Formats: sequence, C-alpha cells, structure tokens
Amino acid sequence: MQILSTAIGWQVYDETGNALLLGLIGLVQFLPAVILVIPAGLASDRIGRRFIMGSAIWLEMLCAAVILMLAITRNFDPLWVLGTLTIFGICRAFYTPAASSLAVNLVPREDFPNAVSWNTGSWQLAHIAGPAAGGLLYGISASTAYGSAIALLLVAGFLIFSIPKPPQRIETEPTSLSVLLGGFSYVWREKVVLGAISLDLFAVLLGGAVALMPIYARDILELGPQGLGLLRASPGIGAVIMLLLLTRFPVRNHAGVILLATVALFGLSTAIFGASRLAWLSIAALMLVGAFDMVSVYIREIILQLWTPDEVRGRVNAVNGIFLGASNELGEFRAGLMAAIWGAVFTVTAGGLAAIFVAGLVGKAFPGLARIKTLDGRPDGADVSRETKPK
Repeated sequence: MQILSTAIGWQVYDETGNALLLGLIGLVQFLPAVILVIPAGLASDRIGRRFIMGSAIWLEMLCAAVILMLAITRNFDPLWVLGTLTIFGICRAFYTPAASSLAVNLVPREDFPNAVSWNTGSWQLAHIAGPAAGGLLYGISASTAYGSAIALLLVAGFLIFSIPKPPQRIETEPTSLSVLLGGFSYVWREKVVLGAISLDLFAVLLGGAVALMPIYARDILELGPQGLGLLRASPGIGAVIMLLLLTRFPVRNHAGVILLATVALFGLSTAIFGASRLAWLSIAALMLVGAFDMVSVYIREIILQLWTPDEVRGRVNAVNGIFLGASNELGEFRAGLMAAIWGAVFTVTAGGLAAIFVAGLVGKAFPGLARIKTLDGRPDGADVSRETKPK
C-alpha cells in the first residue's frame, strides 16, 4: 500500500505539477467509505471478517495491476488513475472495519493492549519501509514500483486467508433500521468514544501533510523521489521509536490527558515541518509527528475496541473508518486544495497550528475524555468484549 501510494503521488505530480490532483487522490479513496459505511459495517458483523479482508486485498491487487498497465503504456491519464483509485477506495471501505474488528477476536482481552502495540508497530514499520522502498523502486522505474506492490498484495491475501477462522459473535437480530444504524447509535451514546475519534478527525484533517510531501521533496527541499521516500518514512521511524518506549513504559495513568497533550504536540511538530527549509529539521519534525501520533493512536484504539461489544464492533469500526478517512483522505484533498491557492508552506504550517487548537477544543467539549485514567477497560468495569463462538 505504501509503495503504491508513494509511487502514484510522485508520478501524478511529476507529470502534471498539479497540487489539486494530489488532493483528489485522497478524496476519491475517502468517498466510498462514506457512501458504503452502512453495508460495509453490517457485512463485517454478519460475514466472516477474514473473508472480507482477503477478498478486498485481492481486488486491490487488480486495481494496482491497472495502474501498472497505465504506466507501461505511458497513458498515465489522471482520470484513469482517479477512477481506478475510486474502486480501490471501495475495497478499503469494506476492508477497514473488518480488519479493525478482527484483532479482538484473535487475542484474549487481557493481552489486547499488547496486541495493539504489535499491530500498530507493524503498521508503522510498513510506513517506514514502504515509502522508502517506493521511492527507491520508482527511481528504477514506475513499473518496478507498481509490480512490487502487486506481488506484495498477492502475498498479503494468502496470509490473511491462512489465519484460522476465529470466534466471532454474530448478531442474529433481523435487519432493521436500528440494526443498520447501530454503529452510529453506539458512537453517539458513548461520548468518550465520540470524543476520541472526533479528536483524530479534526486534528489530522487540519494538520495532515502527507499529500503535499511530493511538493516538499521536489520544490522546497529539492530531495528527489528517493528523498520523498525518506520524508514519507520519517513519521514511521518516530512512531517505532515511541512504540519501543511504550513497550517499556506503558500508559498506566492519566491516559486522557496524555491523549490530548500528544495531539497538541503533533500539531506543533507539523507546523515546524511546514515552515522548515532545512532537510534535517524537516525529517526531525516528521519523526516527532509520527512519535506523538503513535501515542494517540495507541490510546484511541484501545478505548474504541475494548469499549465496544463484538456484535456491533464492525459497524462501529465502519463509522470510525469514516472519521479516519475524513482525517486522512479528505484531509489530503483539503491540503491539496489549499496548497493550490495559498501554497504548501502556509497550508501545512497553518494546519499544524489548527491541530493544537482542536486538542484544546475537544478537551473542553468532551470533559470525560480528559478524566480517563487507565486503559484496562470501561470505568464501570463492564466487560463488553468477551468473545463467544458464533451462534
């Protein structure tokens, strides 16, 4: 995924010089998650999550094959690319809630925080190796980068289907409007969950800078495609370092305050990157971006998964997928649109400062979030994630 996104972002901007197209790449991948939130979430709760994940991965592989053919035939038309990425976004709309929900079915509750660390750590390692590999492979040729992504997606599908079928609590209630909207209802009732995912939505929506990294790599820092891979990998490097610290010194108290503080520091680091014209300072700032984001992701993920009943977890994760998609893909569109009007430097710097404001605003709007102490479960002690075998 990271190889593919790095190569596409570079080739689109290198051939068109259009910052708005970088934003549209994010938008067309986000919209399917909004349109399909109800069927995708319900499918995750009613159909095997492993099957959905594997099928989606292999469909994504076919989309990558189309991108490869466009590159080989030298017909890298932005409309064809955006159309293919729209289908890619449909696959992600189904994949995301299933993947987010599966981990709780695979590990005991008492081991789940540790599983979040491993899962998030592997995700961050991909954000280190993927962009770096994408930049290096694209330096050889675009076809090499896209072909490598296809091969890895093929392997990923086989690995997912190799997972033994896990227990999953299947809801047998007849499909109704309340069932379809169960994810939205739960998130609205649980204000702490709503506050946690809203914090991510607005902070990354305003403070995300990934879409504009090709501009920084080519025009501002003058680092080339290999430099783009290094910039894309830097947040992941910072995140892995923070993960090692979290493994040694886990969050045991004041989790809510730490969550809000790290989001504010995420915004400050983003603003420093936006204003920097020095490669070493930009890389250091991006490492801090990844480190602080790692803490907030770790805390939010544990809150979301352990506080949600398994029979509705897929639909809740589908709703969370909209928030994540809005913060990432829609945030990329916002960044591309603003950069086309005011330039990349203003867009990233102002966005980082706005993320600091968001952390303070969410802390005021959801006071229960700041009062969270530990991450070992709900304050009322209710065990909502105990798994049973399918009925």
